[in-house]
Amino acid sequence: MSDTVTPMMAQYLEIKEAYPDALLFYRMGDFYELFFEDAEAASAALDIALTKRGKHQGKDIAMCGVPHHAAEGYLLTLIKKGFRVAVCEQMESPAEAKKRGYKAVVKREVVRLVTPGTLTEDTLLDARRNNFLCAWADIRGDGAFAWIDVSTGEFHVTPCPRVVLNPMMARLNPSEVLVMDGDETLREPIEEAGATMTPLARASFDSTGAEARLAALFGTKTLEGFGQFTRPELAAMGAVIDYIEITQKGRLPMIRPPVREEMDGAVRIDAATRRNLELTHALSGGRAGSLLTAIDRTVTGPGARLLEARLCAPSTNLARITARHDAVEAFVTDRLTAQDLRAALRRAPDMERALGRLSVDRAGPRDLAALRDGLTQADAIARMLGADMPEVISEAASLLVGHDALAGLLDRALVAEPPLLARDGGFVAAGFDTPLDEARTLRDEGRGVIAQMQGEYQDLTGISSLKVKHNNVLGYFVETPSTHADKMLSEPLSDTFKHRQTTANQVRFTTPALSEMETKILNAGGTALGIEARIFAELRAAVMDNAAEIAMAARALAELDVASALAELAVSEDWTRPTLDTSRAFRISGGRHPVVEQSLRRSGGSFVANDCDLSAEGEARIWLLTGPNMAGKSTYLRQNALIALLAQMGAFVPAAEAHIGLVDQLFSRVGAADDLARGRSTFMVEMVETAAILNQAGERALVILDEIGRGTATYDGLSIAWATLEHLYENNGCRALFATHYHELTALAGRLDGLKNATVAVREWEGDVVFLHEVRPGAADRSYGVQVAKLAGLPEPVIARARTVLDALEEGDRDTGGKAKALIDDLPLFAATPAPQAKPKAGPSPLDAALAEVHPDTLTPREALDLIYALKALSTGQAKT
Repeated sequence: MSDTVTPMMAQYLEIKEAYPDALLFYRMGDFYELFFEDAEAASAALDIALTKRGKHQGKDIAMCGVPHHAAEGYLLTLIKKGFRVAVCEQMESPAEAKKRGYKAVVKREVVRLVTPGTLTEDTLLDARRNNFLCAWADIRGDGAFAWIDVSTGEFHVTPCPRVVLNPMMARLNPSEVLVMDGDETLREPIEEAGATMTPLARASFDSTGAEARLAALFGTKTLEGFGQFTRPELAAMGAVIDYIEITQKGRLPMIRPPVREEMDGAVRIDAATRRNLELTHALSGGRAGSLLTAIDRTVTGPGARLLEARLCAPSTNLARITARHDAVEAFVTDRLTAQDLRAALRRAPDMERALGRLSVDRAGPRDLAALRDGLTQADAIARMLGADMPEVISEAASLLVGHDALAGLLDRALVAEPPLLARDGGFVAAGFDTPLDEARTLRDEGRGVIAQMQGEYQDLTGISSLKVKHNNVLGYFVETPSTHADKMLSEPLSDTFKHRQTTANQVRFTTPALSEMETKILNAGGTALGIEARIFAELRAAVMDNAAEIAMAARALAELDVASALAELAVSEDWTRPTLDTSRAFRISGGRHPVVEQSLRRSGGSFVANDCDLSAEGEARIWLLTGPNMAGKSTYLRQNALIALLAQMGAFVPAAEAHIGLVDQLFSRVGAADDLARGRSTFMVEMVETAAILNQAGERALVILDEIGRGTATYDGLSIAWATLEHLYENNGCRALFATHYHELTALAGRLDGLKNATVAVREWEGDVVFLHEVRPGAADRSYGVQVAKLAGLPEPVIARARTVLDALEEGDRDTGGKAKALIDDLPLFAATPAPQAKPKAGPSPLDAALAEVHPDTLTPREALDLIYALKALSTGQAKT
């Protein structure tokens, strides 16, 4: 085969040169085709056949392809595997290309660069999660972080020093983060956050150019109407907009005015704390078992996205939190309205994302229908909400009305269930457009129209045998027997009927009206599609003229969904409204862990509620929690942190009563995990996370720490735990729960006024330990480690040996002042230790034997009473014995 580069391949190479870092989806007819290295990478990633097409520089040209109608599924796979895709479309038909010459190549252009942060299609997105594109900018040490969901237009920015970048990414879980070209120091934290790092030229981050770019975008002379933005904030926002222009090829989506968030507007939660508390993902991976899954009762996609945003960024604004609690309480109280609202919300489509696709001209008729149905439901919901509702609900209701004109237009224009693609036609309702109805009639009922004309011609000529016929040569024509030829060729009929052809027995004519109708019939299908395309464009324009109002209505529906969902949660789970203020209070009565409680309920168990009181004014308040493993210390620590978080996101809480002074930072050091990729042991990871807490926690922080110092030698670990506890008390001055197995620390309660000992109660029964899961004042005297090891299934010889060693160490510690080495030297080796003698099993007691003979279903009330007296006598006799 020739090695000459064909015009088509030359075009491909020219386009590919502009997108070296992306896979090029090159449209050829009904397929997107990929060549060279792109084909090899795509075939491996998509598991599709790799073929070849000609040669280039002496080598076969690798090729693979995917059908254009199924491209979205392949795009999703590639994006998830870290690829970027440049979509190159045909800008003209092959017939148009041939007009420019026999060898002319169809014009093609890249119309879109598909990246993780710029997706808009439903099939590529999770309906219940935001998909954020972010940018971080730094100007002379001042940082800022901007983020946008291209599919909804939600746009935010906040000050963000480098030290806060990781917590911000942990909060937002972005898909893609833009950074200045050459800044490789950010690659590791960005990739750790599960995002793709995309370097941009420094010009994209120019704050002066960004200000002009943003003003032009929103059609204003200045940005002052949206807030006062710093230079780093302008740079970050400008980079986001510039990147969207690059990837969307100038087709900017609908972008809402930027919302500036203050750094202290939300509770600061670092990545480790989010992971330890399993806010949105369980430690085992996936969403099942997370707090979000446990509390999510939303019935719409926008509501689910708003709920997650609130959970990931609980507010520190007391007025805002109170308003959210008022809304939830209103729906808790008025259950009938809440149930009607949730039923209506289930019928409300995702208007946010439909509007986003329409804004980038990537939508179909179903997106218009989504807006029609959504606005109709919005109006119905507004009518069902009373006028005396709390502020959050009444404000949302006010945004749901005033869309009658647009909703009416869409209702008249669209069929009930339109097709997916506008190019297929059939989405405009009958009666909306007269020319369209006529074109459809011709297309679908051409024979009937011709039959009607035939009847008219028969009446006009008085010739009952006149027929209108069709063939491929003449098209439509009027045919009469030759006996009527003279009449047809004479006036006045000759003015209407023009002779076309004479056969042996027939004469054929045409008329201007018949010729015109023939053209209409032949073109009716294309004419109908053209008219529908025009109508779609007009409807889209009407929607975009009202885009801001539609977006606010969609947001209002999400607000109502979240409030009613949290009310449903409160009622079904028996949660209560917390009291929040600006004090240092932290008083929980009957607190429960929401995730663990639901899990226990599913398995037929019940959760033991516990109290917690860290309230203090002018001093630190710390609880030092001791008790054995498996007793529930970690659950207790986590549940109190989650209760604070739920309260400040605006939800009711799993407790009988809760009084919480606002928390502005939440830190958690719970659990153990290594980080082998960066050469960190479990203990090193623990120390890094502990250092972050001690260096950052302020007096309004809530800190939960579990087993500090356990990953090293006993005295090293005890020393670190001791010093950490004192630092939290003396320097950080925060509210904290500190769980430990170092019982020596309990002595500090007598020296630090703000420290209180608490323990998780257990009971011993015949050498085993029974966990009561009840937190009480006081300190544990031991850890019951051997008993827990027995429950875990360690072999009995190991358990017996452990008891022997433990008894010797404890006795020696009392007698020799803790000279452990001497004790170990004197202790016989395992092999020399006599095997434990199995205790003979005792037979059943008289009480057990008597109970075994009882059949409750056969007892009369009198026999049952006599049995109780008899059993009591047996029990008393056993006790005396």
